[in-house]
Amino acid sequence: MTTLEQVKADTAPAAIGPYSQAIKAGSLVFLSGQIPLDPQSMEIVSEDVAAQTHQVFKNLIAVAEAAGGRLSNAVKLTIYLTDLGDFAVVNEIMAEYFSEPYPARATIQVSALPKGSAVEIDAILAL
Repeated sequence: MTTLEQVKADTAPAAIGPYSQAIKAGSLVFLSGQIPLDPQSMEIVSEDVAAQTHQVFKNLIAVAEAAGGRLSNAVKLTIYLTDLGDFAVVNEIMAEYFSEPYPARATIQVSALPKGSAVEIDAILAL
């Protein structure tokens, strides 16, 4: 059986529920969904979806690095948006953080996200 290792990044927001920031299982790392919380204040960084998306990626980077990887190790992302009208903005920002080959991805519109966030992203890394 694969040993599970909890990943904790002090430079990312603390979990706001009974879950880990990430779990490492063999060479895979499963990053919990990140919302645009400032790690210090634990408040949403802005109402602006672009600023929120940048913060989400910064939080994902912090957790990926705490796991011994990089965001470029992502093989799968799931993006949750409260408004699919923000799809193009999120795509543009995602392109600033990734290069080809891009990770596989799903984008889903949801009715609400924690703390009133407009965007949440989770990831699977292959180390």
